[in-house]
Parts: sequence; structure tokens; C-alpha cells
Amino acid sequence: MFLSVFDLFKIGIGPSSSHTMGPMTAARRFLDEVAGDDWPRPAGAKVARIGASLHGSLAYTGIGHGSDRAVILGLAGQTPQTVDPDQADGIVGRITADRVISPPGHPSYNFDPATDLVLDRKTPLTGHANGMAFYAYDAGGRLLLKRIYYSIGGGFVVSEEELQRMKAKGSVTTEGKKVPYPFKNAVEMLKMAAKSGLSVAEMKRVNEETQMSREELDAGLDAIWSAMKGCIDRGLSQDGIMPGGLKVRRRARQLHDKLQEQWQQNRPNPLLANDWLSIYAMAVNEENAAGGRVVTAPTNGAAGTLPAVLRYWLHFHPEADQPSIRDFLLTAAAVGGIIKTNASISGAEVGCQGEVGSASAMAAAGLCAVMGGTPMQVENAAEIALEHHLGMTCDPVGGLVQVPCIERNALGAVKAVTAASLAIKGDGVHFVPLDSAIETMRQTGLDMNEKYKETSLGGLAVNVVEC
Repeated sequence: MFLSVFDLFKIGIGPSSSHTMGPMTAARRFLDEVAGDDWPRPAGAKVARIGASLHGSLAYTGIGHGSDRAVILGLAGQTPQTVDPDQADGIVGRITADRVISPPGHPSYNFDPATDLVLDRKTPLTGHANGMAFYAYDAGGRLLLKRIYYSIGGGFVVSEEELQRMKAKGSVTTEGKKVPYPFKNAVEMLKMAAKSGLSVAEMKRVNEETQMSREELDAGLDAIWSAMKGCIDRGLSQDGIMPGGLKVRRRARQLHDKLQEQWQQNRPNPLLANDWLSIYAMAVNEENAAGGRVVTAPTNGAAGTLPAVLRYWLHFHPEADQPSIRDFLLTAAAVGGIIKTNASISGAEVGCQGEVGSASAMAAAGLCAVMGGTPMQVENAAEIALEHHLGMTCDPVGGLVQVPCIERNALGAVKAVTAASLAIKGDGVHFVPLDSAIETMRQTGLDMNEKYKETSLGGLAVNVVEC
């Protein structure tokens, strides 16, 4: 079993990996299928019009999460990795006005977002809560091609057929890649670490280097941190109201300025580390909410927790250096891969315990590792962080990734540092195994009412309005 660090940490635009990056990727993938030869075309038939429908969680929170906008961008030939956030509104505006898409390498297709893009709340697709269907028609309205895709969390997109194969195998991990340390759960990870004498980061590095050179791996890890750091810096430089209609004001810059003032005046502040953690996380998630460029860690909705903890490591620990940043990311990715393999990182599937809870566990593991933790202590840190997010619902107010998501990332970062600190002070022996916490998260997600799983039909999403 192998999930690369670059499967978990993807650079793209906000506000949601499963609701923005996923639909954009699916739309672009459908274009490739339309242009391909893997489907039976009636003689002389030509695609003249494209249609799409969003289902389940994508339909309920699609507007607030920008899913409709993402589909339009994907059909225009854009990708989450390369689209310019500053140009996105212009692209969508032109297509809405012209009712035509002209993706590179394709003829123009008729596409009117008002009628050809449907948010279908009545017809769930059975494979996953984040389902999408795409359609290609000829000039006479005859359906030529239909494809169903699912956005399964963290920007991962699979076809209906791929999802069925993965469910049959009991795993959503990347297949066909043999690695020296193929741990699929924490028990196997600890056994392999004990037998090899390697750290979690070292085992993960060996696995990654079967797919690429050391130089390529390090360059990729450095690019991930550069994107994370850039997102923090942008978030700390911006003011104003975030889009979407809730009129939520950005706070990270103002809080950062106050904290800098206290820092310069040498005022005693016993909560200093927590304050910096919170501000860093909020900066990222405010940028995400505004549709800026972020890194899934493991999702956009949880994108602030891990960068905040890593920035905290660099800020408060003089021994922090570039190799330790890479070890942090590799360790975090190892834990994230275990969680995704055995449960889920999708808020639409298991609630926010799968997003911020997973992010906190990944960050706790990474921090514990670079602080000198053993593999057992690293596993303990991840377990502590995840255990205390179990049951957390996903109930975004207005379907926007703002309330409670922004502050939730800040508290996830605080929990991660606390978990790492507790674990590093012990010997790694503890009562609840990480695998048990992950299985509990999976079971809790299955039992959780759908209205608490990224549909904005329950929780804060309805009670804030009533208050």
C-alpha cells in the first residue's frame, strides 16, 4: 500500500479540496474523456453541448464552497494546480455571458451554467456523498456520453468504476507501487520501524525514493513548505470581508500586528505559543475561504493546522532547519496515509473529525518526530490528537468554509502541539492505539447523521441563523 506525500499535500485553490479542487479536476477529466477514443461514438456524431450535475454534499453546499464555479473552470480547461485565482472570476464571467466553453485543444461547446449545471439535492449518487455526473450531447440533444465521478476528499477524484474497484479491495490507496515499507496501519508501521531501526520519516523517505530521486523528493517537499509559508504570509497581509455573504471579517492580520507589538515590548504572555499557532492557522484558512492558493493538509478545509504547527516549530525551536521541515512533512504524510487508507479525510463522509482531526494528528506526529520522538512516541502523539477530535461534525454556516472552520483549524493546531508535548514526555506506551482511534472515527462517521456531514442542514449551520 502506498500513498505518496504528494498525494496528500496538493497545491491548489480554495475554499475546499473535495468541493472545489475535486469538481474542477473531474470536469477537466471529463473533457479528456470526451476527446478520447475509449467510448463508443455513433457514426458521424459530434459533441455540441456539455452538461453537469452535482449531488449529495456537493449540491447542498456547492454554492458556498464554489463547486459550481470550479466545474465551470474545469470545463474551461483549468486545473487546481495552475489556475490563477485572480483570473478565475473573469473566466467564469465570460462563460456565463457567452454560454460557451472553449477549452484548449477542443472545439467550442455550448454550455449555459444557468441550465446546464444542476445542483441536484433530490438524487444522491450511491458511491459517495460527493457525487458528480457529466454529460455530452450532440446538436440534436441526443446523449452521447455520461460519466460519474466522486470527489473522495483531499482533492482525490475517482470514476464510478474506480470507486467500485477500490471498495472491493477495501482500500483507497494507490495501487501497483511496491515499496520497501508497505505499512497500511500503525501496528505495521511500528513493527517495521523496530525491525529496521529507522524513524517514520526515514521509512517514508525510502518508500518515496523508489518513485523518484532524492533530489526530486527534497525539491518537492521544499515546494510544499514554500506554498504553505506563502499562504501564511499572504493571509497575514490581507484585510477586509471574506466573500460569500456572511460578512465575516479577516482577523489574522490585525491579531498578528497586536502580537508583534507585544513581542517587541517584551510583555509577559503565557499564551504566546498558542496565540502564534492560532494566528498562523487563521491566516491560511482566511486565504482559503477567499479562494486563494493553499495546500491540502490533508484537505483545504483543514489546510491551516499543519502549516501553523510547522511555522511554530520554526518560530520557537532554534534547532529547526530545512531537513527537519522535510522530516516533519514525511512523518505527517505517513500518518495521513494510514488515516486515509483505513477511514476517511472527507468531511462529507465522516464529518470534520476526518478533516481537522486528521490534520491535527498529522501535525502532532510531525512535531513529535522533529522534537526527537521515537516511532512509538510519534504514534502516541497522533493518537492523542485524533482521539480528541472524535465525533466532530462538519456544519459550515451558509455552506461556506468560514464559520466554524477558520477557528477550528486554530484549535486543531493547539491540540496538535499539546499532543506532541504529552507524547514526547512519555515512553510511547499508551492505552488507546492509533489504529483504534482511526477505526472509531470511521465507525462514528458511518453512524453520524447526514445533516452533520458537510450539508449545512444541522448544527451551527442552522442554529446560528436562528439565534
